[in-house]
Amino acid sequence: MAEAHQAVAFQFTITPEGIDLQLSYQALNQIYLSGVRSWKKRVSRMRNRVIKGVYPASPSSWLFVVIAILATMYMRSDPSMGLIAKIQQHLPLRYSHTSLLFSTLLWLSLILALRFCLKLLLSYHQWMFEQHGRISNTTKVWVTLVRLLSGRKPLLYSYQTSLPHLPVPGIKDTLSRYLESVRPLLTDVEFKRMTELGNQFESTLGNRLQRYLKLKALWATNYVSDWWEEYIYLRSRSPIMVNSNYYGMDFLYVTPTPVQAARAGNTITALLLYRRKVNREELKPSRVPGTVIPLCAAQCERMFNTTRTPGVETDVLQHWQDSEFVAVYHKGRYFRLWVYQAGRLLSPREIEYQVQRILDDTSPPQPGEEKLGALTAGDRIPWSEMRKQHFSSGINKRSLDAIERAAFFVTLDDEEQGMKGEDPAGNLDRYAKSLLHGKCYDRWFDKSFSIVIYKNGKNGLNAEHSWADAPTVAHLWEYTLATDAFQLGYTEDGHCKGEVDRMLPRPQRLLWDIPSETQVQSSLAVAQALANDVDCHIFPFVKFGKGRIKKLRISPDAFIQIALQLAYYRDRGGFCLTYEASMTRLFREGRTETVRSCSNESCAFVRALEDGETEDECRRLFRLASDRHQNLYRMAMTGAGIDRHLFCLYVVSKYLGVDSPFLKEVLAEPWRLSTSQTPVQQMELFDLKNYPDFLSLGGGFGPVADDGYGVSYIIVGEEMINFHVSSKYSCGETVSQTSVLQPLFRKHINNKNRTETAN
Repeated sequence: MAEAHQAVAFQFTITPEGIDLQLSYQALNQIYLSGVRSWKKRVSRMRNRVIKGVYPASPSSWLFVVIAILATMYMRSDPSMGLIAKIQQHLPLRYSHTSLLFSTLLWLSLILALRFCLKLLLSYHQWMFEQHGRISNTTKVWVTLVRLLSGRKPLLYSYQTSLPHLPVPGIKDTLSRYLESVRPLLTDVEFKRMTELGNQFESTLGNRLQRYLKLKALWATNYVSDWWEEYIYLRSRSPIMVNSNYYGMDFLYVTPTPVQAARAGNTITALLLYRRKVNREELKPSRVPGTVIPLCAAQCERMFNTTRTPGVETDVLQHWQDSEFVAVYHKGRYFRLWVYQAGRLLSPREIEYQVQRILDDTSPPQPGEEKLGALTAGDRIPWSEMRKQHFSSGINKRSLDAIERAAFFVTLDDEEQGMKGEDPAGNLDRYAKSLLHGKCYDRWFDKSFSIVIYKNGKNGLNAEHSWADAPTVAHLWEYTLATDAFQLGYTEDGHCKGEVDRMLPRPQRLLWDIPSETQVQSSLAVAQALANDVDCHIFPFVKFGKGRIKKLRISPDAFIQIALQLAYYRDRGGFCLTYEASMTRLFREGRTETVRSCSNESCAFVRALEDGETEDECRRLFRLASDRHQNLYRMAMTGAGIDRHLFCLYVVSKYLGVDSPFLKEVLAEPWRLSTSQTPVQQMELFDLKNYPDFLSLGGGFGPVADDGYGVSYIIVGEEMINFHVSSKYSCGETVSQTSVLQPLFRKHINNKNRTETAN
């Protein structure tokens, strides 16, 4: 209702005596305080720009350089070696001013030199390939130098200009690695044919495409990311629900409060506190776990106040600098909920109070309003046409702007979800499906992320994929869950803490004028067919975890990936092209690369195990497979992957209007096993020793191939690995649930003799 307050700040009437001017001092005060908040943010941004601009030096180092230069000159020594005199000959300045100018130029030169040195140091990646406990002297010296150059407390984006650019691999190396990756999947005849295609591509078109790609790498910050965002995400015309968006879940065993409005109050507050940290750049830069090596933070820039708007040929990501409200959906109605009042963030209790007002509102949806969100769940072209025809002006545009400009989207779901009742495994599966697609119209899938608060206090998240990858959203969600449960907390009766200003204006109901529901119903039908076809299964594996795996001196990720190869072989009787997401955030604006987890070594181990080879032989082959997987993962992280390079070569070929049978065949290969690990990045926020039940469920995504599986997993603590498996009912050969593992989960729950509890 901020517009209403501003509208009545000045009231006047024309009278015979003249103009009768009335001022609303309360409204004027709110306008003043909002302006103060805006100016504080501007000043903070300017200060951060200065600090980032001189990193790895500090602004105060300028004063040190000036004093040092002046001191040497006072001692009648010329540290400039005649440059100050040269400057004076060409500029009409006093000697002191010339000295100040020289000091400033020297200081800026030192900053550039330090930044260049840091960039060179961060371009060194050999440390990643060294064995644990056997660090070379070169790497030890390198670590020391990195610590020295980045010792001052950095801001969130301080390292951005010091991160190296993603290198373009040699085309011969990429083709060699590609052929090696598909060798276990092809017969001898098929492999010979693929080798000939690759050699023909390299000797003819490949080198020409490579030259264009190297030219782009010299000009662009990252030669992959802009094309990846545009062609893989934004140009896709199929539904983003299930196909692209992914979800994150609440705690497994605990629901901090059963009060829906209270959980919404704390969750919204925690998210806004995180946004404040991002805006002020108070978050610590993410680093490679256990090291001082920074990761690119560019994906944080579009986390809030961002939406994906549909187009006929391509969608567009729109980001606004700030937003003082969130959009809320409840029982078919849309609301604008202001989260700032007079320039201050509302307390969790006040947000709970406002959310409860929405829950208590019994007004019915307007015609066409209830299922309007289905437009974001269906195909993109119909949504683009509908938007242009009916949402480009009037009240529809104003209401749509309120949703798209909101900090994020909130759904107050009227269902109960989570692990509860007599069927905990089945309930977890339904919980996953609810977060992945809901009713297909009660989420706004175009928003950067949407929060779902269920009737029983459970919560979750649905995230749009084009603006960022899962680790960025996972970092946000970890902070939100920890802040909600351990910092904000609840009263004994389950309500948020804090005071309430009951004079707060009510949440604003958004108004619509939908002339026809035909297109909405059409999009809903497409979305429901897609949602009904998704088979989701959540499996918390509790027999052993990271602790026992690490005792074997084997990477937990490699262990799980090889186990997935074995599971797929037993399920389908063969091997398939396997996708594992690896980050490339060691480089500026880096996103992901593919680790082709199905290797010659992993296939050899699986065959040996299934053929009944000796235990010693299986152990030997397993260790070889593990080492191979680790090497593949490191190569992907350090820019020596396969798939992003081939993808970019294909894009160049399309721009040039030439066809490559080799590239066309490579990019058409289906990923029947698509996997991803959700990293736990902030374990310091969770006290699992004193609060062992506060275990995260992680998140998941839909299957990539119609006849394949999507597998997401999160390694929680030392004794649990949570798996999220998805497939499609329409494929008769894939089933997400496993009859072998299901009884183990049921036994675990029965032994604990508990379901979800309110804490």
